[in-house]
Amino acid sequence: MTLLGPAPLAGIATALREGRLDPVAYAADLCDRIDAIEPAIRSLLPEAGRRARLLAEAAAVRARYPDPAARPALFGVPVGVKDIFRVAGFATRAGSVLPAGLFAGAEASSVAALRRAGALILGKTVTTEFAAAEPGPTRNPHQPAHTPGGSSSGSAAAVAAGLCPLALGSQTIGSVIRPAAFCGVVGFKPSYERVPVDGVIPYAPAVDHVGLFTQDAAGMHLAASVLCRDWRDDLAARPGRRPVLGVPEGAYLRQAAPDGLAAFERQAARLAAAGYTVRRVPALGDIGAINRRHTRLAYAELAAAHRDWFAAHAGRYRPRTAALVRAGQAVAPEELPGLRAGRAALREELEEARARAGVDLWICPPAPGPASAGLDSTGDWIMNVPWTQAGLPALARPAGRGRAARRGAVRRRGGGGGR
Repeated sequence: MTLLGPAPLAGIATALREGRLDPVAYAADLCDRIDAIEPAIRSLLPEAGRRARLLAEAAAVRARYPDPAARPALFGVPVGVKDIFRVAGFATRAGSVLPAGLFAGAEASSVAALRRAGALILGKTVTTEFAAAEPGPTRNPHQPAHTPGGSSSGSAAAVAAGLCPLALGSQTIGSVIRPAAFCGVVGFKPSYERVPVDGVIPYAPAVDHVGLFTQDAAGMHLAASVLCRDWRDDLAARPGRRPVLGVPEGAYLRQAAPDGLAAFERQAARLAAAGYTVRRVPALGDIGAINRRHTRLAYAELAAAHRDWFAAHAGRYRPRTAALVRAGQAVAPEELPGLRAGRAALREELEEARARAGVDLWICPPAPGPASAGLDSTGDWIMNVPWTQAGLPALARPAGRGRAARRGAVRRRGGGGGR
């Protein structure tokens, strides 16, 4: 049985709203699929009584909206939620063994917004410990011996496997875009603060983002319209206009591995052949300094967020997470204002470069290369740093496989994983 399964959100949501797909029957089908393949993927946190709960909730939403014309956008859509989001009725553990009571609180606004739009909670999805560097048990549905990426490992894998058509994740460095690419799904990180982060266990509040996973771009458009503040459908207002695409040429792009860079260049050539204007734009020449600034800020804020928890439970943190907290503790408080100011400076720099070159969108590799073999790392986040630090929206779309991924032998690059 294949570990991959079709679950395009746009079509499923439309069928549910129009009554061509019954939410109870669909929930039952998903529970059957979970029973069949979840043991091989391990994308979801175990839940006793999941089937009975989900079928009851599906029946309740069907009774609440009997008229198809009055059904909300995500009527009956089951959603996976990364286990750093607080969800009413579920414990939050953040991939750790710390007492769940430490993380109790009101449901995340993003989860509540999905419920108001008619969505059901399929369950909690696996995260790396505290959305940092220690992987969970999740496997890549394309190649189970390879990482699904992280830290939103379970959300990306569950969507790729067709266990749910929509899942919530988060990104502080590269934890939406990278797992989306590794699992061959659509991943979207909206602009900073476009989706509220209240009710989410923090990593680094200055750069934490809520993100989404779907199998289809149309489904991502639908989900983003529900969750993003001040959503505007600008593309609908500009029918037929193709965006000008910019490639950030220079030191940033040279961080990619040969296979990853070759795959990216093939896609850039295909876009140009399809009639898109693709321009090479010198940018991010100081990427080394940008990377250092971002990681120092992220680790310092991680240490601050975990100050009390770590003081009381340091021995229960896994080694790599503990090391990141200690690295953050070593960042001097007087350094933080400059690190935080770098976010706006980078955003202005990127926007100025884009405007000068007449570019609408930047395109770049979502990771240095394909998903690495083994489950002891979630892969390298290095290609995601500038876009997250600048708080710019980022979208990953499936675009084929690298040659190494097709061979099943993948080059590994060192890196801390994490969000």
